[in-house]
Amino acid sequence: MVLLFAVTIFLGSALLFLVQPMFARMVLPVLGGAPSVWNTAMVFYQAVLLAGYACAHFSTARLGVRRQSVMQLGLLLLPFAILPVAVAGIGTPPTDSSPLGWLLGVMLTAVGLPFFAAATMGPTLQTWFAASGHSRAADPYFLYSSSNLGSMVALLGYPFAIEPFLSLDQQSQLWTWAYAAFVVLAAACVAAIWNKSSAASAPALAGRGTEAPKIERRRSLRWVGLAFIPSSLMLGVTSYLSSEIAVVPLLWVVPLALYLFTFVVAFRPGAGRLVPVAARAFAILAVTLVVSLNMQATQPLGWLMLLHLVVFTLAAFLCHVKLAADRPASSQLTSFYLWISVGGVLGGVFNALLAPLLFNTVVEYPLALVLAAYVTASVHGAQSSPRARLLDWLGPLALAVFAFGLAYTGPAIRFVSMKTLSGAIFGLPALGCFLLSRRPLRFALGLSALLLAATVYRDERGNILHTERSFFGLHRVTLDPALKVHYLVNGRTLHGTQSLDPARRSEPLAYYFRTGPAGQILAELARDPAQPVGVVGLGAGSLASYALPGQPWTFFEIDPVVVRLARDEKYFTFLRDTPAKLRVVLGDARLSLQQEPAGSLHLLMIDAFSSDAIPAHLITREALALYQQKLGPRGVIAVHISNLHLDLEPVLSALAREAGLVCRVRDDTLVPEAERNLGKAASVWLVLARDTADLGALASDRRWLPARLTGQRVWTDNYSSILHTFRPH
Repeated sequence: MVLLFAVTIFLGSALLFLVQPMFARMVLPVLGGAPSVWNTAMVFYQAVLLAGYACAHFSTARLGVRRQSVMQLGLLLLPFAILPVAVAGIGTPPTDSSPLGWLLGVMLTAVGLPFFAAATMGPTLQTWFAASGHSRAADPYFLYSSSNLGSMVALLGYPFAIEPFLSLDQQSQLWTWAYAAFVVLAAACVAAIWNKSSAASAPALAGRGTEAPKIERRRSLRWVGLAFIPSSLMLGVTSYLSSEIAVVPLLWVVPLALYLFTFVVAFRPGAGRLVPVAARAFAILAVTLVVSLNMQATQPLGWLMLLHLVVFTLAAFLCHVKLAADRPASSQLTSFYLWISVGGVLGGVFNALLAPLLFNTVVEYPLALVLAAYVTASVHGAQSSPRARLLDWLGPLALAVFAFGLAYTGPAIRFVSMKTLSGAIFGLPALGCFLLSRRPLRFALGLSALLLAATVYRDERGNILHTERSFFGLHRVTLDPALKVHYLVNGRTLHGTQSLDPARRSEPLAYYFRTGPAGQILAELARDPAQPVGVVGLGAGSLASYALPGQPWTFFEIDPVVVRLARDEKYFTFLRDTPAKLRVVLGDARLSLQQEPAGSLHLLMIDAFSSDAIPAHLITREALALYQQKLGPRGVIAVHISNLHLDLEPVLSALAREAGLVCRVRDDTLVPEAERNLGKAASVWLVLARDTADLGALASDRRWLPARLTGQRVWTDNYSSILHTFRPH
C-alpha cells in the first residue's frame, strides 16, 4: 500500500510540473515572449494549486473519506472532456489592450481543469492513506517527500529528456496517457482504502468527516510565513543570479529543483538531526553572502553562484524542517497543506508581480534573506530575558553605527587599494554581525544594518547613472569615465554604447562598429534611401546612426523602458540625431510584424539574441515564413547571433536549408587591439537571402562563409530546444 500511494502521488506531482512548461511553450508564439507572460502563468498555476488544496480540504472535512473518494474519482474523469491539452482555436490576443486577461482566460479553459484536478490529489491521497488502517497511517506526511520528488524529476526531465526529443503535440499526447495512468492508480488507491481499512478507521470512512480541532490563527500564520520565505527566496535568488551575476540558460531550473529537494529532505524521518549544523552553516554563509552583495562581487563566478545557491538551500531547508516539525495530526492534514499553499502563492505574487513595480533593483532577495535569518536563528532556542531583549536592539544599533561610519568615511582612505578597502569596510562589521547570529531578532537586524550601510558607500558604483526595472529585466545606464562612454545594460548583457566625445557621438560602437559585420551589412544592403529597414531590438538605438536622410526605419521593441531610455537625451542621442524617417513600434516583434504590409521591408535586422534568455519563437519555421512575407523581392534578413553560451548558427542554417535560402555568416570575434580601444566589440552576424545575388558584395567577401550545417532539427512553433545549442566550454 505504501508503494501504491507513493507512486500515485509521485506521478500526480510530476504531471503538474510537466504541464506548466509544456503549455507555456504552446502559447508563446501566440502571445509573444514577454516575461510578464511567464510571470502571469506562474501566478495562475500557484493560484489553481491553492484552489485544489482548498477543494481537498473542504470536501474531505464535509464528506468524509468514503464519499469524498467517490467525488474525487468523478473530478479526475472530467478533464478527459478537453484532453489532450492544446491551444488550437483559442483566437488571437487583443492588440489595443493588455493581453493578460485574455491569457488567463485561455489558461483557465485549456489547462485549468486538468491542472486543478491533479492539484487536488496531493493532500487527498495523504488523507486517504491516513484512513487506510495501515501501520504508518497515523503519520502520512512521509508521502510529501514522494510528491516533491515527483515534481523535481519532472522539472529536470522536461528540458533535458522531453523537450529536446518530442514536439508539443507529442508532449501533449504523452501527458494525456500519463494522466490516464494516474487516474487508474488513484482508483486503485480508493479500492485499497475501502477493502483494507481497519475497523478503527471505518467510521471516518463511512460517514461525514468529524470536525477537527480548530487550528490557532497564530499557528496557521506561522505556516504561511515559513512557506512564504523559501518561495520568495527561490524567485529572488533566480532573479539576482540572472540579472547581476550571469545569464545562463535554464538557470531557473536549479533553484526550483533545490527548493523541491529541501521539501523531500525536510519531511523525511530524522531530518531534525541536521538542523544544528545547517543553522550554523547558514549563519556563516549568510553573512559572507551579504558582504558579497554589498561589494557587488561578480567573480569568481562559479564559487559566487555556489555561495548563493547553498545559502538559499540551507534557508529553505531550515524553514521547511520547521514546517515538518510543526505538522498537525492527520485529521488536520489538508488544512496544513492549504496554509502552506497560501504562503507559496503570496511569495510568488510578491516577487513576480509586486516587486518589479515597487523596487528598481532586486530588493526582494535580501529582504527574504533577512526574514530567513530571523526564522532560522530561532532554532537555537536562546533564553529570553528583559536584558536579552534590550540587547536584541542595542547590539544591531551599535553595529549599524559602526557599519555606516565605515561605509561613509572609508572611501576617503587612499593608502590601500579600493578592493582591499571595500573588503575591510564590509568585512569588519560582518564579523560583528556573526556574533549576533545566536538570537533571531539580533541576527536579522544585524544583516539589515549591513545591507543598509552599503547604500551610503560610494566608489566606482557612482558610475551607475540610472537604474530601472520592468517585467523584462533590470536596466542600467552606466558611465565609464576612462573611456568616456555611456552603456545601456540589461542585467549582464550590453545593449548599447555611445561616446560622450562630440566628435564621436554619432559613431556606432560595440557590436555595431562600422568595420564589423553590422556596419558592412548596412553599407552594402541599405545604401539606397528608398530601401526600408526594420530592426528587431532597439537597445540604445545605435544602428539608427547608419540611416540615410529620409530613409524609412522601423524599430520593433518589446520593453517600454528601453524605448524611454533610448530617447532620453541625457544618456543617448542616436534616435534624436538620426536623419531617418523613424518609427518605434512597441510590442513583441513577431506580433508587431504581422501588422506590417507585405513586401514593405528591404532589410530586416534581428538583434534579440545576445542575451541567453533568447526569444525562441523568433527563429522558428513559422517566424521565418513571416519575415519572408514582409520582405521585398530582393530583401535580406540579418541576424545578430553573438552569444556566450548558445550556438545559434546551426539553428538558422537548418531553417535556411529547409526554406531554400542562401545563408552566410561572418565571425568577427578576433578584434584588433586598436579597434577594441576605439570601442569595437566582438560579434557574429548571419544573413539569409533568396538568392546569392541579393547579398551584393557580401557574396564574394571571404569573411562571409556558408553557415555551418549540422544534424540540427528545424525549430518550429511546435518544437524547439536550447539544450542542443549549448557551446562547449
